[in-house]
Amino acid sequence: MKFTDGLFKAIGEEVAKQYPDIEYENRIVDNMCMQLVQKPELYDVLVLPNLYGDILSDLCAGLVGGLGVAPGANIGDSGAIFEATHGSAPKYKGLNKVNPTAMILSGKLMLDYLGESAAGQRLEAAVAKVIAEGTHVTYDMKPNRDDPTAVGTSRMAEAIIEAMG
Repeated sequence: MKFTDGLFKAIGEEVAKQYPDIEYENRIVDNMCMQLVQKPELYDVLVLPNLYGDILSDLCAGLVGGLGVAPGANIGDSGAIFEATHGSAPKYKGLNKVNPTAMILSGKLMLDYLGESAAGQRLEAAVAKVIAEGTHVTYDMKPNRDDPTAVGTSRMAEAIIEAMG
């Protein structure tokens, strides 16, 4: 992969030279997976081709509880987009089954971006409370995915709203 991904690597090294104050390291994707599992705190930003980015974002989501809880923010110079990292899940459309946490926490990131950090903290605290209680959570947050006490998307979202007071 060092050789087949040579153009991406070469451009990355060229751009890194333009920003000597920013630390740059090159990693092979399998080693990067291990690094993220063992020492995720060492990494702030990863720049990756699409396939590796997709693989590593799923791995990182797994470290924090799964794709259902991983928020996303794409922030540029003149705008920003906030979305769940898992993207759309058309097969679940209308089933009231999926975990709303990733989308709700993406809203928290948006509130922070807009300078509404107190509202963002309140929302995040409500999400944490509902998850910690474990009563009104979707199937993916239960120890057993077949747990009949799992709630749907709407009920979990309602519980988060209720937790906000």
